[in-house]
Amino acid sequence: MAGLTVTLYACYTALLFSEGRVADKEQSDRQEGVGEGVATSYRKAGPYIDASWQLAGAVGLGTLLGWWLDKKLATGPWLLVVGALFGIGVGFYLFFKILTNIGKGTR
Repeated sequence: MAGLTVTLYACYTALLFSEGRVADKEQSDRQEGVGEGVATSYRKAGPYIDASWQLAGAVGLGTLLGWWLDKKLATGPWLLVVGALFGIGVGFYLFFKILTNIGKGTR
């Protein structure tokens, strides 16, 4: 029953917001609502969220690669540690590179 309600709500929302029109008004004719303020905030926060995901992804990927190599080569935890440290280094490099480019793009 809950799935049907969600599906009906999704269909209603799709019909209501299709082709840039809302209740027979163009988007430029509407006043900014609560949802648009949230969307604008997420759009502004996007580069910072991207930078944090790249940091987490680099650390995770380095750690996973080190773990996999440890399993293949039977070297104990050493390649895991090296992979994690390498991932941390690459992650922070990418993180600060993105953050410095954000500051340069607004000037």
